[in-house]
Amino acid sequence: MGRIFEVRKSTMFARYDRMAKQFTRIGKEIAISVKAGGPEPGTNSSLSRAIQNARSVNMPKDKIEAAIKRAMGKDMENYEEVMYEGYGPHGIAIIVEAATDNIVRTVANVRSIFNKGNGAMSTSGSVSFQFNKMGVFNLSPEGLNADDLELELIDAGLQEMGEGVDENGKEVLVARCGFSDFGNMQKAFEEKGIPVLTSHLEWIPTTTVELSEEQAEEVLKLVAKLEADEDVQRVFHNLG
Repeated sequence: MGRIFEVRKSTMFARYDRMAKQFTRIGKEIAISVKAGGPEPGTNSSLSRAIQNARSVNMPKDKIEAAIKRAMGKDMENYEEVMYEGYGPHGIAIIVEAATDNIVRTVANVRSIFNKGNGAMSTSGSVSFQFNKMGVFNLSPEGLNADDLELELIDAGLQEMGEGVDENGKEVLVARCGFSDFGNMQKAFEEKGIPVLTSHLEWIPTTTVELSEEQAEEVLKLVAKLEADEDVQRVFHNLG
């Protein structure tokens, strides 16, 4: 009985840590959006998107409102969005997006994680050419006909549509478009009355690399350590 409890307790703490990281990441998204475009989601599409993403991970309304108010304060940290590129074990390409109020600290931490994980940071552009920056929209599949929707969204810039799983393990319908068509796609969903669960700009690899289970485990450990860093927002890689 004790062993079962320990497993359940471990799972509970893992969920809490994931939720805390999600709230921290979205809190920074909200802060950056408010600083750039103001506190009104009706006139700030970036903030509207951040709030949408906050709701998808069950961030309470009072926490969302508190994050907006903090972002409006004079003492709020000014976060800078930065991107780092590198290679993990076995040549896996990795892109790290961060939001930081101290670049010196962040780059030192990211470099250290790469080095300790048998990887290495590289120069700007040395990895990103292996990826396409795309708009990614997660939709609830309920009540949607994927084939019909795909045809309807082509004029808005849709490039790919398929089934997927979001970061909470929920099955979703995933629509992807080019970076320049992100706004067009957002508008198309609004006009059609289709609610978007989450939307992001993501780095999608042009090709993926297959590794053995043991090698993949080594790469994913490095990715997990990068994702756990307080300044890191998102991590992308080309592991298949």
